[in-house]
Amino acid sequence: MLRRTSHRRTSHTAGTSETVGNSRSAFASRSTRRKAAAGALVAVAALLAAAVQTGAATADNKPAPGKLDKGSLAVKLSPAQRAALIRDADSAKADTAKELGLGAKEKLVVRDVVKDADGTVHTRYERTYAGLPVLGGDLVVDTAKSGKTEGVTRAVKAQLKGLTTSAAVKPAVAEKQALKAASAEGSKKTEADGARKVIWAADGTPSLAYETVVGGLQHDGTPNELHVITDAATGKKLYEYQAVETGTGNTQYSGSVTLGSAQSGSTYNLTDTTRGNHKTNNLNRGTSGTGTLFSGADDVWGNGAASNLETAGADAHYGAALTWDYYKNVQGRSGIRGDGVGAYSRVHYGNNYVNAFWQDSCFCMTYGDGSGNAKPLTSIDVAAHEMTHGVTSNTAGLVYSGESGGLNEATSDIFAAAVEFYAGNTSDVGDYLVGEKIDINGNGTPLRYMDKPSKDGASKDSWYSGIGSIDVHYSSGPANHFFYLLSEGSGAKTVNGVSYDSPTSDGLPVTGIGREKAALIWFKALTTKFTSTTNYAAARTGTLAVAGELYGTTSAEYTAVQNAWAGINVGARPGGGGGGTSFESTTVVSIPDNGAAVTSSIAVTGQAGNAPTNLVVTPNITHTWRGDLVVDLVAPDGTSYRLKPFSSSDSADNVTEPYTVNASSEVANGTWQLKVQDQAAQDTGRINGWKITFPQA
Repeated sequence: MLRRTSHRRTSHTAGTSETVGNSRSAFASRSTRRKAAAGALVAVAALLAAAVQTGAATADNKPAPGKLDKGSLAVKLSPAQRAALIRDADSAKADTAKELGLGAKEKLVVRDVVKDADGTVHTRYERTYAGLPVLGGDLVVDTAKSGKTEGVTRAVKAQLKGLTTSAAVKPAVAEKQALKAASAEGSKKTEADGARKVIWAADGTPSLAYETVVGGLQHDGTPNELHVITDAATGKKLYEYQAVETGTGNTQYSGSVTLGSAQSGSTYNLTDTTRGNHKTNNLNRGTSGTGTLFSGADDVWGNGAASNLETAGADAHYGAALTWDYYKNVQGRSGIRGDGVGAYSRVHYGNNYVNAFWQDSCFCMTYGDGSGNAKPLTSIDVAAHEMTHGVTSNTAGLVYSGESGGLNEATSDIFAAAVEFYAGNTSDVGDYLVGEKIDINGNGTPLRYMDKPSKDGASKDSWYSGIGSIDVHYSSGPANHFFYLLSEGSGAKTVNGVSYDSPTSDGLPVTGIGREKAALIWFKALTTKFTSTTNYAAARTGTLAVAGELYGTTSAEYTAVQNAWAGINVGARPGGGGGGTSFESTTVVSIPDNGAAVTSSIAVTGQAGNAPTNLVVTPNITHTWRGDLVVDLVAPDGTSYRLKPFSSSDSADNVTEPYTVNASSEVANGTWQLKVQDQAAQDTGRINGWKITFPQA
């Protein structure tokens, strides 16, 4: 559905953008696909706010093979229902402790509760002894609907009696020991996160100890959460364990990577316990519900091929982790809402679904498998794009239509690039291309280009007065272009092996300040300056304000922000710079419907030598379906330069944006022409005028 279709005569509605409920689609790029996807997405709009996994509880008498005891299935509890059960257990915990024969210094702490369909309640407790946590003292009590205790599962059976709570060694001894253990695993952390007194009971012989946690990163970049248990009487290390459960993901786009996972008994699942418990679920070609949490007997996910359903799960899980880390480590934001709570991912949405999206209603990202189910939309930049829609929703709340909608989309593209560079993955290196891995066009080309957005055939390089009336995926172009210019500057260059050549609307150069600074400015503006209705002009104001706050209004960074905005036709250069010498025609020329080409002429005089490499041509054309038009610049010697190609899917009105042309082989003085031809029927228009600008040297 992403391939360009034949020109179809339908009503021309300006400003159409894909918004289903509160979903944010990353890669909708044609109106045909928007219509096809809409019906499927409606069913998704009412999803639950979080993924809740249910499964059969272990029973003494297992059902016969092929017959499921549905009464043993856990029911889905609302937050209020769960809270009520926890309150009930908490109010009865003293009686429960007495029933279990616990000592006078022991107390129970309710940690979790699960209720089965038959009324059985499984309450998980932790224990304390004289106010100290008991590691290894946790237990689960099974209570029938009647209230009768049916069973108790304990971590250890040892009793807690006669234990001292006075330590012979100081906490600093334990902290030093923990840092040494972490260093052996590659951690560069120089301070522990503190040592606390505990009762160590996990080895079956309870004793007073210290638990010290060392954070930071492991040798391979995996988050570190090393727990070291030190005997409080002797200083001897009793135990250490890594709380970060990591598996191996054999992804389709990023190679073999480390994934955050969790273990429950002998089963592993894709729950990232260090990143807000982000889960990755398998919709298995479905189009509703939360799907099934990926789980298995080992901690290896996928084989790198799309035919293995775990592969897409590994890609999505990896992308979510990278995005979480980027926002937390670079921008200081813990999770999408900033509350440390992870969203969740759903992969294998529908059949041959060529899209991915974010939804506020389920607080989740969803990924289709692409054409032929061969190219799941789960690459790093897609995952980052979708999660960023959530960040935008919980900060500026940019309305998903008009210019604010374009800025919303661009924000996701901007941080998709930032995350991709941050990841440093050798199989998917950072670039300023959007969706280059997923082959959404079917010809190996990216979906969008940030250095020159118009290379995709529909996105706009620069702002113009009607940009708010086009699809938000195309009106995002100028903001993407701004970010590239601010990061890297204009002109030809190569970054990470990718060649770019970024023009400017006024033909003047822009010097970049680096991607990190550009992203910082945009993020701070998003979270402190942008509102739901911010347009391009207001975005310029907001980013300039931030640049001023961060670097000063006389800084190179502040100037670069001004120049980058001017480079996409938003605002002026510092001191009113830019412009150059312009020649303009205001003669109106009618454009025949599906007829012969027409021209409008401008005589250029007083320009020495040849035309520049950055000649700026700005048409002013009114037309009710601009995609019908082919627009060329014709030099005095008759050489033609294509400004705008025919496009059956470009249904917006008018052509008013500036185009930059390398006309350096042409003599500047002489008669230049704007040539326009309407190549399809039923739509009419006219040339209102046009302008040709020779920028200042």
